[in-house]
Amino acid sequence: METTKNYRFGTMITEIIMVLLGLLFLIPFYFLFVNSVKTFGDLLTNSAAWPEAFQWGNYANAWEKISFPSALVNSLIVTIVSNLLLVLISSMAAYRMVRSNTRFNRILFGLFIAAMVIPFQSIMIPLVTVTSNLGLIDSLGGLIICYLGFGAPMSIFLFHGFVKSVPLEIEEAARVDGSSAYGVFFRIVFPLMKPMYITVIILNTLWIWNDYLLPSLILQSSNLRTIPIATFALFGQYTKQWDLALPALVLGIMPIIIFFLLMQKYIIQGITAGSVKG
Repeated sequence: METTKNYRFGTMITEIIMVLLGLLFLIPFYFLFVNSVKTFGDLLTNSAAWPEAFQWGNYANAWEKISFPSALVNSLIVTIVSNLLLVLISSMAAYRMVRSNTRFNRILFGLFIAAMVIPFQSIMIPLVTVTSNLGLIDSLGGLIICYLGFGAPMSIFLFHGFVKSVPLEIEEAARVDGSSAYGVFFRIVFPLMKPMYITVIILNTLWIWNDYLLPSLILQSSNLRTIPIATFALFGQYTKQWDLALPALVLGIMPIIIFFLLMQKYIIQGITAGSVKG
C-alpha cells in the first residue's frame, strides 16, 4: 500500500514538473503573440503586458508588406519538392549501400556521415562560387538542389539504419516471384519504410521551412523570397518594424506548427525503428 502511494506521489510530481516545463517553453510564443497585436509604441514600452486593444490590422499590413502569399508559395514549393527528392533519392541510396555491402559503398557511406559534421559557414563562399558557375543562383531550382545536397547525409544515415531492420527473406521471396530490383524496392521495401520517411520529412521540413542562411545566399529576386527572407526585409540598418515583423513571424510559423503537431507522433516511432541494427 505504501509503495502504491509513493508511486502515485512520484507520478504526480513528475506530471507537475512536465507541465511547468511545458509552460516555460511556451513563454516565447506568448511574447510573440501578445506583441504582434500591439501598436509599435506599446510593444516597446511594455512588451510583457497583455494588450489593451488588439491591433489585428498589424496582420493585414504585414500580409501586404512582405507579399505573404508569394513568399508562402515559394516556401511550399521549396519544402515539398526538396522533401520528395530527399526521400526518394536517399532511401534508394541507403538501400543500395546496405544490400550491396561492398568496400566502395562502405567508404561512400562514411563520406556521407563525415559530411554531417562540416560547418555550413566553412563552405559558404565555395558554395556561392559553384552555384554561380552552374547557373543555379537566383532560382528556386538551384535552392532545391542545394537542399538536396545538404540534406542527403542525414537522410541517408536514417534510412541506412532502417533498411538493416527489413528482413532479407521478404525480398528474396519477391525475387522468386519474378519481381525486378526496382519492383522489390518500390513494392516491398519502400512501403515498410513509412515510419522512417515520415520522420525524414518532418525533420527536413522543420529545417528547410525555417532556414534563412542558404536562401539568402542563393535567392536575389524579391519575387523568389521565402518566408524567412521576406520577414527579414522588415529589419533595416536604421529601422526595425517590429509591429509588422512580429505578425509576419506568426504567419510564417503557423503552417509549420500545425504540420508538426499533426505529424509528431511518427518521430519517436521512426527513430526507434531506425535504431535497430542488422
